[in-house]
Amino acid sequence: MSVVKTAERSDPANTRETAVAGGNGKVGVYLALLQLFFTLGWTVYVVYLPQLAAKVGLPPGAVVVILLVDQAVFTITDTLMGIAADRMTPIVGRLSRVVIWLTVVSCAAFLALPFVAELGPDAKIVLIALTMTWVVTSSALRAPPLALLGKFAAKPSIPILSCLTMLGYGIAGAISPYLGVVLRNHDPRIPFVISTVVLLLTALSMSWIERRLREGKLSAPERTPLAVPKSWGVLALVFIAAMLVLALGYQLHFSVNSAQLFLRFAKQPDLQWLMPVYWIGFNIAMFPASFITRRLGGLLVIGCAGLLGAGAVFGMENAAGLNTMIAMQFLAGAAWGCILMSAVAAAIAVSGGAEGKVLGLMFSALALATFARIAAVSGGLTKNAAYEALLQWTPILCWALAGAALLFIAVARLRKWRDGADPADAPV
Repeated sequence: MSVVKTAERSDPANTRETAVAGGNGKVGVYLALLQLFFTLGWTVYVVYLPQLAAKVGLPPGAVVVILLVDQAVFTITDTLMGIAADRMTPIVGRLSRVVIWLTVVSCAAFLALPFVAELGPDAKIVLIALTMTWVVTSSALRAPPLALLGKFAAKPSIPILSCLTMLGYGIAGAISPYLGVVLRNHDPRIPFVISTVVLLLTALSMSWIERRLREGKLSAPERTPLAVPKSWGVLALVFIAAMLVLALGYQLHFSVNSAQLFLRFAKQPDLQWLMPVYWIGFNIAMFPASFITRRLGGLLVIGCAGLLGAGAVFGMENAAGLNTMIAMQFLAGAAWGCILMSAVAAAIAVSGGAEGKVLGLMFSALALATFARIAAVSGGLTKNAAYEALLQWTPILCWALAGAALLFIAVARLRKWRDGADPADAPV
């Protein structure tokens, strides 16, 4: 018996499997922290932007314009950064170096914002220029790190790594309401400095991530790329369009409708405790969904989650009490968590070797949906009674239609795969 145990302990395959699992955990935690600190930095920016704009003499309406421009810039730069990532990854160390330098510029611009605002109206142009610099360069922390996973991580590990990455985003979403309340009356320079230092220190480890991935710590040596037919290009475009529709549904439900729905049965101060329910569901559901994604593909999970989310939003709109509303909001958040986590894995799967490009397009779609939400709110759409039914039904329709479309595609591909079709038709 002891001989068998000794053999098991010394088995190279077991040793490698353990090393890969440990590497997955470390890289996943790193990506989660990167997304967490980046998203919290964005929260700090949004909380203090009205105050900073007022100090340099910008009117309140300018804040909305700046936020709209931010998202419009993201729709362009996210895709460009993704394309650049595809071109830089063949050269060892180049992508991480570029990401680090762009992050240094981004952090410097972000850090300078509250200090420049203290200079008054004479610093108006400088503040706007710094804001645009920060927005453009911060795109380096969205698609490029995930593009590295798509190119070098073992295919079976991608869903759990995507899950850990989105966990950072979900934790930031849960913390943001409290952060907004706590920071509102404090000197902006302190949170700006803390956010900058933490994010910069995290980003400086990007070279370690690239080196670890390239050394094969997370790669299976037998992994070879599939031959990708031309039809996958169409599939990628359908996937991006579906993500835009799903993201629009998320934006309208969570950022526009949720607070007003809760106020049917709760009071305004209760919102800081009720809104994070969405993100609790988001964070919990991703882990079991990652295992399903690994076996059956991301498109199937996104499709099912879209339909689940549509049902949850419908249930929340028609809830007869606060407890039912909380349960439906939890399910809606769980659905969005499954969608985002599986979307990263699906984007990598349908990319056909252009992981950065497809991931960049996905992030651009998310930014475009945010742009649409800000435009709708600033345009008074949410306060116009004539559009009440539109706002109520649009999130439901967005999630139901996009979910049904992706589910249909996923089931069709699964059937072909199980009937012995070309391996390129395997689940994605």
